[in-house]
Amino acid sequence: MATQSVTVTLCTLLYVCIAANDSFAFTTGGSARDVHRAPVSNQREWQQGVEIELPNLEVLFDRIASASPLAKLVMEGNSIGGFEAIDDVKHSNMKWKTVEENKRKTVHQIHKLDQFQNVKTPLLRFRSSIQGPCIGELFSNFIMDLDERKKWDDQVARVEEMYPIDDLEVVNSLLNNREKYGTCTRVGVGYTQTKSGIISPREQLICGGMQEFANGATILWGTEMEECHNHLLPEGQRHTRAKSHLFAATLCPTSANSFDIEYLLQTDVGGGLPHFMTTPAVVELVKKLFEHARNYFEGCDGSDLDLYLKSRQDEDCSKFELSTRTEEHLFREEIDLSQHHFHAMKDIESLLFTT
Repeated sequence: MATQSVTVTLCTLLYVCIAANDSFAFTTGGSARDVHRAPVSNQREWQQGVEIELPNLEVLFDRIASASPLAKLVMEGNSIGGFEAIDDVKHSNMKWKTVEENKRKTVHQIHKLDQFQNVKTPLLRFRSSIQGPCIGELFSNFIMDLDERKKWDDQVARVEEMYPIDDLEVVNSLLNNREKYGTCTRVGVGYTQTKSGIISPREQLICGGMQEFANGATILWGTEMEECHNHLLPEGQRHTRAKSHLFAATLCPTSANSFDIEYLLQTDVGGGLPHFMTTPAVVELVKKLFEHARNYFEGCDGSDLDLYLKSRQDEDCSKFELSTRTEEHLFREEIDLSQHHFHAMKDIESLLFTT
């Protein structure tokens, strides 16, 4: 399958190369398992010859908020304070179990729901507080940039951005409440494949995106494409499908140089492996991601973060200089037009007084 040209970096196959089972953010209709499904909000050819079905984004984001107090806080516009401002008691209707809790660790809380949305796959929730600038794009790169991914995930074999959606205005038009749900700055479909190890290779086809908020927060989200979209998979040998019921990472700034992250992951590794065997492996892999993130964001002078920030600063300066030159050129054109107009008026006056 030929992939389409890429002009926007997809930020979110996301954190789901770790896997998952049926994706229920797309289809409508009943189910023998009484799964909660989000209705389809748009299906069209976002790229020529490639029809991509998007989930109902508002339903998906409300689902995320129901399990992530930090995401709910961000959507309500009250992100100041991060974890200190949330109240887990309000989510007491969900029977979260504490897997780990230690304030001195990078991931200081890990919680688990045995099932979510009537899907009997554990939903894991990770919490971490990190020193450094809150930049959602960088966090997503830890997953979507293969070289960066290899630094913490030794099982990743392939990460490919396949079908980015560039018409973000149309995507954002699907959101009736932009103030609540933020602005979609990246969205598309991507592919991930793992290496053969203790278990055989796994593959995923993910629809994901990034929402940015005026308060500086970011919500990254992802969900597995359903079997009816298998024609979007790349050519080659097929592997056991690992699917994601739900993924979300909420990054909320707590100061100019610190932020909290709440990370949701509901995955089924596939192949009929029991969750009690696979969940510990998923937990350890996500911990490695956060250790890598902490080391990156806390980087000092000369670090990868420092180089990134300087590069972005240089880019902003270049854009400003280009904008300044453009404005100066337009101003000069206006002056030239004004001078032509002045001389033309003088000529008219001369004609009036000589006739």
